Amino acid sequence: MMGYRLLAVHAHPDDESSKGAATLARYAAEGHEVLVVTCTGGERGSILNPKVDRPEVAADLVNVRVREMAAAAAALGVRHRWLGFVDSGLPQGKPTPVLPAGCFARERVDVATRALVRVVREFRPHVLITYDENGGYPHPDHIMTHIISMRAWNEAAAGDPELGEPWQVQKMYYTHGFIRRRLEVLDDYYRRRGEPSPMGEALERWRGGEDLMRRVTTRVECADYFEARDRALLAHATQIDPDGPFFAVPTPIQKEVWPTEEFELARTRVRTTLPEDDLFAGVVPDAEWTAGAQGPGAEDE
Repeated sequence: MMGYRLLAVHAHPDDESSKGAATLARYAAEGHEVLVVTCTGGERGSILNPKVDRPEVAADLVNVRVREMAAAAAALGVRHRWLGFVDSGLPQGKPTPVLPAGCFARERVDVATRALVRVVREFRPHVLITYDENGGYPHPDHIMTHIISMRAWNEAAAGDPELGEPWQVQKMYYTHGFIRRRLEVLDDYYRRRGEPSPMGEALERWRGGEDLMRRVTTRVECADYFEARDRALLAHATQIDPDGPFFAVPTPIQKEVWPTEEFELARTRVRTTLPEDDLFAGVVPDAEWTAGAQGPGAEDE
């Protein structure tokens, strides 16, 4: 089987494990090259797992999150790179506080884009995964990740020769990791059996939100890699409580009821047929793509 290259661009360490992780693990296990880029170090994140909320952990949070990310990448079988920007934090309050100087969300867009373009040209991915225009949820770092990913789609293909040999990514996807329909289907599984559903709080929190399933173009079967996803999540011990919502439904039930992860085809330079079940559907091997991408024949929808 020919191996392709997949680049997943995320805002913080742990995002890669909560959004499309089983898909990354599947493709890595199948022999494709998978690289996760993390834009920030998560320096301003809180300790969300009370079991490790200790003074010595908080005092060393930067290094702890570096170690957690390395363990998560190993659990998924993927490569990893830091883009090198500083976490913006999630401002709370009314009026909303100004983001701190020097953070990722206040970085010059051209500077942040150049950093990502350099990685794209070096790794030469066939497919890139990022967030939609809402960032998956409206964290300022997620929005910035979307912005620089969209710009890198164009700028990696042409422009500054100092950033490496130009490269056209063939397909770009938005990852949709939090879909209300999934929660409803899991909730129904319990109700049909007359058992208490663990989905009530999550459904209430997502009430009135956009039905993201209408945007999904691609569902990747990856149930065999849910355990790898779980190991990656648990590697981020400061962020993921093993007794928390990510593990409210046992993995065997998740495999039975909802065995896929969902994506939205946002950009493509190759022809494909929707709906898809493979992020690499329609992707062209390097030798053919290098020849075909020099002129206007490459399609960009």
